[in-house]
Amino acid sequence: MKLYDLELSGNCYKVRLFLALIEQPYTLCPVDFLGGEHKNEASIKRNVFGEIPVLVDGDLTLRDSQAILVYLARKFDRTDWFPTTPVDEAKVVQWLMIAESEIARGPNDARLHDKFGYELDVDLARTKSTRILTILNEHLSDRDWLELDRPTIADLACFPYIALSHEGSVSLEPYPALQNWIDRIKALPHFVSMPAL
Repeated sequence: MKLYDLELSGNCYKVRLFLALIEQPYTLCPVDFLGGEHKNEASIKRNVFGEIPVLVDGDLTLRDSQAILVYLARKFDRTDWFPTTPVDEAKVVQWLMIAESEIARGPNDARLHDKFGYELDVDLARTKSTRILTILNEHLSDRDWLELDRPTIADLACFPYIALSHEGSVSLEPYPALQNWIDRIKALPHFVSMPAL
């Protein structure tokens, strides 16, 4: 397996983190994102959207970090991380959608503005951050994990851009339950970090 990756990308990191936690080997293929490599012809052939991460596994080329997490969990039969019963699977998937929407347009957008200079409505991103972080903090106030009383790919999908909120001038100080959840993820066996964590 090859993972086309940017070290500073939270979406790439969640895939690297999952592979580390389940102890699966892979080949890391760094992409010079700032140099525009993600837009060259070879990269566009792998992903027409010109985005990373991209996982190549034999004849399969797969984009989108949430889809890659699902694929890896199924490929390696990790039902502990992604269950197969309809109710439990749906409970996990709902958080994958939150990672792709509310978290992406909140803490991630604020980070894109502050760290990478993206032109976007940073005030709106911070308002959205407050909303989703408040909801998550309340959700985690009486549980250790997002669902199923154990870590799942839901936690990994949501984790990076929340833990990196400070890089978008979004403080986690008002959210103690979220801070405790971050600490629990960092304490998982085989946890690997990334810059700014």
